[in-house]
Amino acid sequence: MKPQIKRTLSNFFFEYETPRKVLVRNKRVAVVCRIIQMGVLAYIIGWVFMYERGYHAIDIAIGSIFTKMKGVSFTNISGKERIWDAADFVFPEQGDSSFVVMTNYIATVGQKQDKCPELPDGKNKNKCMSDENCDEGKYKRTGNGHMTGRCISNTSTCEIYSWCPVEDDRQIPDPPILLTAENYTLFIKNSITFRQFNVVRSNLVESVNQSYINTCLYHPKTDPLCPIFRLGDIVERSGFNFSEIARVGGAIGVLIDWDCNLDLSIRHCKPKYEFYGLYGTAKNDKEEKPSLGYNFRYAKYYVENGVEKRTLMKVFGVRIDIIVHGRAGKFDIIPTLTAIGSGVGIFGVATVVCDLLLLYFVPERDFYKNMKFKHTEIPEEVSVFIFFK
Repeated sequence: MKPQIKRTLSNFFFEYETPRKVLVRNKRVAVVCRIIQMGVLAYIIGWVFMYERGYHAIDIAIGSIFTKMKGVSFTNISGKERIWDAADFVFPEQGDSSFVVMTNYIATVGQKQDKCPELPDGKNKNKCMSDENCDEGKYKRTGNGHMTGRCISNTSTCEIYSWCPVEDDRQIPDPPILLTAENYTLFIKNSITFRQFNVVRSNLVESVNQSYINTCLYHPKTDPLCPIFRLGDIVERSGFNFSEIARVGGAIGVLIDWDCNLDLSIRHCKPKYEFYGLYGTAKNDKEEKPSLGYNFRYAKYYVENGVEKRTLMKVFGVRIDIIVHGRAGKFDIIPTLTAIGSGVGIFGVATVVCDLLLLYFVPERDFYKNMKFKHTEIPEEVSVFIFFK
């Protein structure tokens, strides 16, 4: 074992290798070599340069979003008529890139701070049999207020101190109260900046003027640059069913994608719109999932006969998140040379593969080994003479 280790170390420190060229006339190996080289060349030209534009310097966009919803709905609930406009159904106030459009709600009118029975939840979590089940001053996770220590016999629930009457959200209105929300329109104004190239663009490109905006409605084929979108179309293109998502709520992502080749005219730098369902009930969902939908609560406070009251609104709606992704490229010599150098290096794969074939797989492998590797030893006297010459 020791002589072998000694010989290996000696060979490593006292032997020198230099390349030797051997012309091999073997059709099979030559064809394999050319196929690999052609594949590498196709990869460099097709993928690196044409598809990935490896000759480009790349910059990522900084963008801003301005939005505006428009639409009107009419409701008649228990003889009470009401008109709903954008100031009523958009949360928060308009202009943000992330907002909610109300499509359904549960209103609890005339709440005041008082003592009242807890709401039966149907799962016996709020059920009580006697006062002993209602710990005074305590709060249940599924409850709506602090328990007073009394069990109300006619509801079999604890008495609580809370905003009374307690909200009853066990039945969600179906069909949705604001089902006509599918005809609301969304106007999106987006501007981006590519700092590295000093380029500023807006989604209101050259062909989008005021007269066009007044009449257009986005369609991926006929009007792909129109910045006005119908809410129902956004929901449908994201893969959701509008009537279902309007009933319980959901979330949708609108992607504005900029992929600009600045070697061409700036007029070719245009946005593409894509729609994704982020959370909700999809058209093909068959199994029931827990905690579906999107909702939140807000209250309108007022004073009546010297008593503070409120109207509690549980809002179900479509949450829209607008995301901007911008990428621009322009010719630059440094990434071009880098891509070419990487491609030339990959050509070495053909040599490695063909050497493996010649040395280990073809029948004449011993002959090729002798031709490829030549072992030479310089006599010690001559090497000493050369060293001191």
